[in-house]
Amino acid sequence: MKKLTTLCSALLLSAPAIAENIEDADRVVCASGQAQICLETGDCYEAAPFELAVPDFVVIDVKKKTLSTTEASNENRSSKVKLVESADGLLMLQGIENSRTFSVIIHEATGRMTASISRDGLTVTVFGACTDADL
Repeated sequence: MKKLTTLCSALLLSAPAIAENIEDADRVVCASGQAQICLETGDCYEAAPFELAVPDFVVIDVKKKTLSTTEASNENRSSKVKLVESADGLLMLQGIENSRTFSVIIHEATGRMTASISRDGLTVTVFGACTDADL
């Protein structure tokens, strides 16, 4: 627990600086950075991830096919990932839950992440950075 808390604190303070190679990682922790919400009217707005109910940190377990909040967040949120694929240096995940779809793509060599959550009439896009959770 202390190890995860320390890692999360380090990510929060310097997420862009410590994105790193996640090739062959079974678990990665990703920090949200920039976020944007777009409506079907064509209007888009920048927002802090927390304003859009996006967790500060997400743990992706590639083998278990889950995406969940960290234990330290006390949010206890978890989603099953329907598709996990690694190709062309990218880790790609997709799922469906609560009438929403989500898609995450992580550049394995750099740990840079792009995620989108869609529901009828709106999308949320989040950019962030990931690192091996088992450091």
